[in-house]
Amino acid sequence: MPSFDIVSELDIMEVENAINQTAKEIEQRFDFRGGKSSIELDKTAKKIKIMADDDMKLRAIHQVMQQKMAKRDIDLRGLKFNPEESASGNMLRQFVDLKAAMEKEEMKEITKLLKDSKLKVTSEIQGDQLRVTSKSIDELQAVMAMLRGKELKFPLQFINMRR
Repeated sequence: MPSFDIVSELDIMEVENAINQTAKEIEQRFDFRGGKSSIELDKTAKKIKIMADDDMKLRAIHQVMQQKMAKRDIDLRGLKFNPEESASGNMLRQFVDLKAAMEKEEMKEITKLLKDSKLKVTSEIQGDQLRVTSKSIDELQAVMAMLRGKELKFPLQFINMRR
C-alpha cells in the first residue's frame, strides 16, 4: 500500500552552512568591527549561540542569519529564539533552538486535519514521525498539497514515499 512519512526537522548541514556564512559576514561588516559579536552552531545539542555587544547588533545578527537561512530554503519556523541574557563583559547571549523532531501535539494536529479533510487515508504515529497510508497515490498527493496549503506553526517535510 502506498505511504509516506511526515517529519519536522531542519537539514543540519544547510543550517551549518548558513551559520558559517553569517559568521563570515559578521567578521567583514563595518558596523561589527572592533566588537566581540559571534555566532556558533552546536550540532549535537541542536542549538545556535549568538553573542553580541548590544541589542542593536543582536538584532542585526538575527536579520543576517534569517536571510542566509532563507536563501538556503531553511524554514524559519524551525527556529525557537530563547530570551536573551546578560553575559560577562557587557555582552548579550542568546540561544536559538533548532527543530529536531515533531512533538505529540503537532502530530495530533496533523491527524485531526487529515480526518477533517475527508480524504481516504490513515495516519499512524511512529516515534517522531507520522506515517500516512492510502490505497491511492493520488490521495497521498492530495494530503501533501493540503498540508502545504495550511498555515502551520512548524515546518513539515515529506519523506520515504513508497508505492
